[in-house]
Amino acid sequence: MESDRDDGRSPSQLRPLSCARNVLHRAHGSASWSQGDTKVLAAVYGPKAGTKKNENPEKACIEVIWKPKTGQIGKLEKEFEMILKRTLQSICILTLNPNTTTSIIVQVVNDDGALLVCAINAACAALVDAGIPMKHLAVAICCCLAEGGYVILDPTKLEEQKMRGFTYLVFPNSVVSVLPEGSSHVEGEPMEHGIITSVTHGVMSVEEYLKCLERGRAASTKLSDFLRRSLQSQLPSDSSKAA
Repeated sequence: MESDRDDGRSPSQLRPLSCARNVLHRAHGSASWSQGDTKVLAAVYGPKAGTKKNENPEKACIEVIWKPKTGQIGKLEKEFEMILKRTLQSICILTLNPNTTTSIIVQVVNDDGALLVCAINAACAALVDAGIPMKHLAVAICCCLAEGGYVILDPTKLEEQKMRGFTYLVFPNSVVSVLPEGSSHVEGEPMEHGIITSVTHGVMSVEEYLKCLERGRAASTKLSDFLRRSLQSQLPSDSSKAA
């Protein structure tokens, strides 16, 4: 049986969202993203000439550097780096700037749950701010499975610790976006009802995963609308980067 949460939200209710572009003036592109008390900054540098070792020089290279709020990067943060890198590789057009490297630095400001999805959303907004060619925008959401079998969205840190399973989902945004004309239809993408990334932790059945997927997809529409409105309302910031 589903019930209200400690902070008064319904199971499918997201925390207040906040997004700002061009927040770091020395970066080629930057953005901040907040969901409740979880906040992440993302900075983009590049594209710079040359690719990293073991990368394909015929394509652009995406590098992700995760910086925790305090201390050194650990096993979990390295996993987040890998997931974020693979997600960004799938939405960027890597053939337009071959033999270059674009670095995305993710700085955790505060972690109160759903940290990875906030980082993905911040990185996507920062790539738009930097003018990096993209197939489409993407939005991420965290769905948790409680002991009672019901699904909650956008958990706090305390809620995450009580869940028996959770999944990070990344969906393509609508084809109507702030991207340049034509960039949202590369190789037949995006799929309106497709999924870009899915990472699951804990224990859940196939039926429970599909329930998470259904709830996550429904919530992604709200996230997509919010991201598009935020980016469009801040488009004039591009003129300050023209120099």
